[in-house]
Amino acid sequence: MSLRTPIARAKGLGSAKEGVSHWWAQRVTAVALVPLTLWFVVSVIGLAGADHAAVVSWLSSPLRAALAVLFLVVLFHHANLGLQVVIEDYVHHEGSKTAALLLVTFAIYLSAATAVIAVLKIAFGG
Repeated sequence: MSLRTPIARAKGLGSAKEGVSHWWAQRVTAVALVPLTLWFVVSVIGLAGADHAAVVSWLSSPLRAALAVLFLVVLFHHANLGLQVVIEDYVHHEGSKTAALLLVTFAIYLSAATAVIAVLKIAFGG
């Protein structure tokens, strides 16, 4: 038998003050992806039928390369946040959850780094 009140027993339990920042990060990245995705889609449509040299020339512009890198970074970060929520909500075994989170995070960061390096290599003529 405990002498603590129900509110005293419940204190300290809950979101641990991290849920709100994760929620906001998802919303901010989602809002940032709207104009970036529109720019990317319009750009790709404009490049339809272009040869490799034209695409390389197009991506060699510093502004376009910066927008492409920003798009990729925001996109992969948003994907990581979303996949983290899905795993936390639907994988109930702690060991499997931890392994899935590590695997997904590693795959996302590896993919993001590969994509950004590819854009920078094209942009700088490497």
